[in-house]
Amino acid sequence: MDALKQHIEALIFASPQAVSVAELQASLCEALQREIPAEHIRQMVAELQARYQGPTYAFELVEIAGGFQFMTKSAYYPTVAVHLRQTNRRRLSQAALETLAIIAYKQPITRSEIEAIRGVNCEYALQKLLEKELVVPQGRSEGPGRPLLYGTSEKFMDYLGIRSLGDLPTPKDFKEMENTVGRASDGEEPIITLPQHS
Repeated sequence: MDALKQHIEALIFASPQAVSVAELQASLCEALQREIPAEHIRQMVAELQARYQGPTYAFELVEIAGGFQFMTKSAYYPTVAVHLRQTNRRRLSQAALETLAIIAYKQPITRSEIEAIRGVNCEYALQKLLEKELVVPQGRSEGPGRPLLYGTSEKFMDYLGIRSLGDLPTPKDFKEMENTVGRASDGEEPIITLPQHS
């Protein structure tokens, strides 16, 4: 069993994104040439999660986006944030963040609908989100010209550290309506607001 646990640990560690139990099972069965019940895999993952909860480790094994992934523990977020900011690997511009927020809450949505909300052209921001695989095409609208519809990807959930879209803040979670996304006419409510962080 310990050998199986190490194989699972290696698979999760090597994956750049969350790995589901089904994906682990498929890889293990092919690599080890034997059937491995999903329940055994879940048990091994639970044991690994318990191991990495200890204070010796700066990272933990978490369930996220329908699978499992090693992530830094919250106590070390500030240090990692500095590194990410310096390397600029995952940084998004304000325009890209606004576009992403609109897509997250209004999906599936066309580019013209996003631009109607933001009030400006979003072609460049949308292209950057597609390149980072935070947004993916989700078919075509039935409207004139049948434009592409866009929605968020599983990588988007990884980016935010949430398990599903249901974990996104709801309007009642928002505080004062600062950091507004979109331009509202006089007397109208903002279309989308972003939560403030204390």
